[in-house]
Amino acid sequence: MYMSSISSPIINAYFQSDLFGKIIFLSLFLLSLTSWFILVQKIMITKRLDKFNINFEKKIFSSKENLLHITLIDDATFPFYTLYTELKEKTLELLNKNKYFNKEDNNIYLTKSDIELIDNHLYNEITREVNSLEKNLFVLPTIVTLGPFIGLLGTVWGILLTFNSLQSSSLMNNNSKILSSLAMALGTTVIGLIVAIPALIAYNYLKNKIKNFHQEMEQFSHKLVTTVEIQYKKVDLA
Repeated sequence: MYMSSISSPIINAYFQSDLFGKIIFLSLFLLSLTSWFILVQKIMITKRLDKFNINFEKKIFSSKENLLHITLIDDATFPFYTLYTELKEKTLELLNKNKYFNKEDNNIYLTKSDIELIDNHLYNEITREVNSLEKNLFVLPTIVTLGPFIGLLGTVWGILLTFNSLQSSSLMNNNSKILSSLAMALGTTVIGLIVAIPALIAYNYLKNKIKNFHQEMEQFSHKLVTTVEIQYKKVDLA
């Protein structure tokens, strides 16, 4: 009953609107659906990545003594997995290079520049992962801005129709038109705000969530590089 009492005025305002008013209402409904689709999709993705990242980090650092020789069966695509595989591939590549150019020494090490190269490589990978998480996120602030403006357009159009009806000679016959125009004007204003407010909350939530992901990836990357540096960087005893 409560939901019905809220939705009925807006539904009635939609059906009482003219063609242009209906287009404005439908535009707002489409923006709302887009906003909720992006929100639900991103929340599902971030929750799944959270779970995978936590479990993967435990698995990796439980065998950190053999960091470059951990066998991974899963062909996954979550950020921590990608960072580890990139680190492993780049580190082995540099070790093989150093082995080729330093055949006299059986112990193969990484130089300081090698460590920096690996670190920079992971930093670039983190940037790509963040960009992937932020894909289509720009739509939400666009909806936050566009929703109230479309609602305002409906408001102005409804008021314009109201004044047009007031100019008619037969005021009694135009009461329904006046009320319909006012209902459309107020209805589009309400819908515009209903569209914008959840989109704003969703955008701020997701931006903060992605920021936390960024920090977690940097911490995980730092742990990986530090572990590789301890195991493979040559100690200068001089």
